Amino acid sequence: MAPLFLFLFAWIGHGYLLMLVLNVTYSYPFHRKFLKALRQVCGLLLIAGPPVFGAQIGFDLLELGRASLADGSWLAPVTYAWACVLAGVAFFVVSVARLLRSRPAVVLDEQTESVDVAKELGQRPVGDGKYRRVADLAVNDLFQVEFTTLTLAVPGLPRVWDGLTILQLGDLHFYGTPGRDYFDFIVRRCMANGVPDLLVLDGDVIDDGKYIDWIEPVLGPLRWKVAALAILGNHDWWQDFAAVRERLSALGMRVISNRWEALDVRGEQLIAIGHEGPWFRPPPDLAGCPDGFRLLVSHTPDNIRWARRNNCRLMLSGHTHGGQIRVPVFGSLFVPSRFSRRYDMGTFHEPPTVLHVNRGLSGKEAIRFRCRPQVTRIILRAP
Repeated sequence: MAPLFLFLFAWIGHGYLLMLVLNVTYSYPFHRKFLKALRQVCGLLLIAGPPVFGAQIGFDLLELGRASLADGSWLAPVTYAWACVLAGVAFFVVSVARLLRSRPAVVLDEQTESVDVAKELGQRPVGDGKYRRVADLAVNDLFQVEFTTLTLAVPGLPRVWDGLTILQLGDLHFYGTPGRDYFDFIVRRCMANGVPDLLVLDGDVIDDGKYIDWIEPVLGPLRWKVAALAILGNHDWWQDFAAVRERLSALGMRVISNRWEALDVRGEQLIAIGHEGPWFRPPPDLAGCPDGFRLLVSHTPDNIRWARRNNCRLMLSGHTHGGQIRVPVFGSLFVPSRFSRRYDMGTFHEPPTVLHVNRGLSGKEAIRFRCRPQVTRIILRAP
């Protein structure tokens, strides 16, 4: 029993290493055909690799280890197998540490209302996309949308901004599924909860050019008091991104892309910065950027180091979707980030930057398990 248990533990570690490879590789601007092929190869290695290893070399890692040390037989694959055992240990340790991490002190309050969109509409808005049958599965949480009200005490916030509200939306992934009625309902619900001072759209608007015509009718009813800030993401990069920028601008949104704008908010200067890297280059040039509170809208949370170096006090991101599928105890697995699962969702304080990662509203693959779509309404408080 012990050799089999050890082999299964190595299998888990093997999967963990493949997951790290996928997560990190997906954070770079590679062509999506390459990324799809890599995902298929990793899936094959995950399922078939350990059984082939056991059939060809053996399942008893203890005996294999002793034999390799004695005569050098199968040294490379056996060494990898034991590295997988260590990786399995690391996976459990990291997962437990993530469970035990405390909420940052800058989070004063967090309230969430879960809305069953299918129930509200009287039918599941699966639309006509490629993944409509997946969206219709009973275990899919795609239509259980969480409206989160997050109260943040952001260091350096001007006192006149106390109570300022930001509505954050992102990762719409217009791809036919969910259907348009899903997004129409969410926009209506957002406006029914009050017009925000600032609206932030954090990227990945479309996943297929034929759904670009959804932008105006879906997002048109959105309103804001001061400004709407929009950037694009990697899925927009794969499409006609110039047309997406044009459609968003036509709605009155400030498409800040990889640049900055100075806004007057209640008599104080807000420096709104967009960062669409690593897909869109070059990164923002802050030469000549005036003094003021810096708000960074970055599609990926991977730009947190850039935000800290450039004294951004608040950073709003999406991209990771919370992993979309979250396993009990272990949480997210596939998270396209160079930091892997570290910034999969939630709020982080890494001075001087407060980062909030929104789970987004959809995804190209229309599946959510224990990871509901999210809209975030942020209330800023002066510390």
